[in-house]
Amino acid sequence: MIKNLKTNSKIIIFMPSMDGGGVEKNIILITNYLVNYYKYISLITFNNKFKKKFSKKIHFISHTSKNTIRSKYYKYFICLIYLFKQIIFCKKVLVFSFQANIYALILCKFLKKKIIIRSNSAPTGWTKNLIKRKIFKFFFKYANSIIVNSKDFKKEIDKEFNINSKLIYNPLNKLEIIKNSKRKINLKFFSKNKKKFIKIINIARFTDQKDQATIIKATNILKSKINIKLLMIGYGEYKEKLNLLVSKYKLNKNVKILGFKKNPYPYLKKSDLFILSSKYEGLPNVLLEAMTLKKFIISTDCQTGPREILFNGKYGDLFKIGDFRMLSRLIYNFNFYKNENKKKINLAYKSLARFDFDKNCKKYLKIINKNVLNN
Repeated sequence: MIKNLKTNSKIIIFMPSMDGGGVEKNIILITNYLVNYYKYISLITFNNKFKKKFSKKIHFISHTSKNTIRSKYYKYFICLIYLFKQIIFCKKVLVFSFQANIYALILCKFLKKKIIIRSNSAPTGWTKNLIKRKIFKFFFKYANSIIVNSKDFKKEIDKEFNINSKLIYNPLNKLEIIKNSKRKINLKFFSKNKKKFIKIINIARFTDQKDQATIIKATNILKSKINIKLLMIGYGEYKEKLNLLVSKYKLNKNVKILGFKKNPYPYLKKSDLFILSSKYEGLPNVLLEAMTLKKFIISTDCQTGPREILFNGKYGDLFKIGDFRMLSRLIYNFNFYKNENKKKINLAYKSLARFDFDKNCKKYLKIINKNVLNN
């Protein structure tokens, strides 16, 4: 049983750049859970555009209220100054970092403060630089706890940096997702017409990591074989490149690219098929959300997360990173294996118990309590 520790210890959540992705969803759920157990919780971030999603009990420390476009390193620098000011004279403090982890770790080590860090994506995506890898390896040992969100992620990071990370799955609030999916939207692109077509959706940042170009190339192969419509929702520096690719293949009638949506669930609900095309991940929240709304999933077999979530293909289909031809075959086959698809969807939904909100939030709380009590 977890005790309600209304202590004088201060918890500082550190997340300089909040843009609305999977990490942000997790930080909102976890932080709002923690206010039930700790009096003093502060959140340091660059701007407060997501403030309304957090409990009013949380002390927001931000640089601006506007969606000012700045480099991530500028945001890191400003927020590290705020972090320094918050912890330098505070004896009972615990920092919980979700981003810019090494910078926060160095600062806490220098000021002799406790820190928990949560790593969000597999080392495959950020350890290619030898110097960077050595820096991480040196400083990771000074973290009081390192949290990761998948089994393969844990194996990879523990081996790479000789640490013993803690595995906690992303807490999933199924009721909230289902509730938000029922809101009405005007989406003519997926409207019914005389011809039946496959409604495909991808929800992700428009970056090299997410590799939506692979889905567009697969759509190009299929456009003359089956009726297909692809909806892509996100934000990021690759949006223009994706638009150019759509124009190049003359897919304007087949592909629609929308900007960031605070509530993407009604769009997801209207789809038939969700595709994840990432080159690497941590534990992609969006797959759990698609499973919650009982959508069939095709995903890259990337490091890390999808194979674990989809149980080696038992709950959905997997394809090689960047293999748009294999992806096109899986999309084509989706039309002809309806009974098999339903079985996978139902099994996937039942498997979501692993990601239960309360169960996984309690694991976070247990680690925080341990560090606070030893502070």
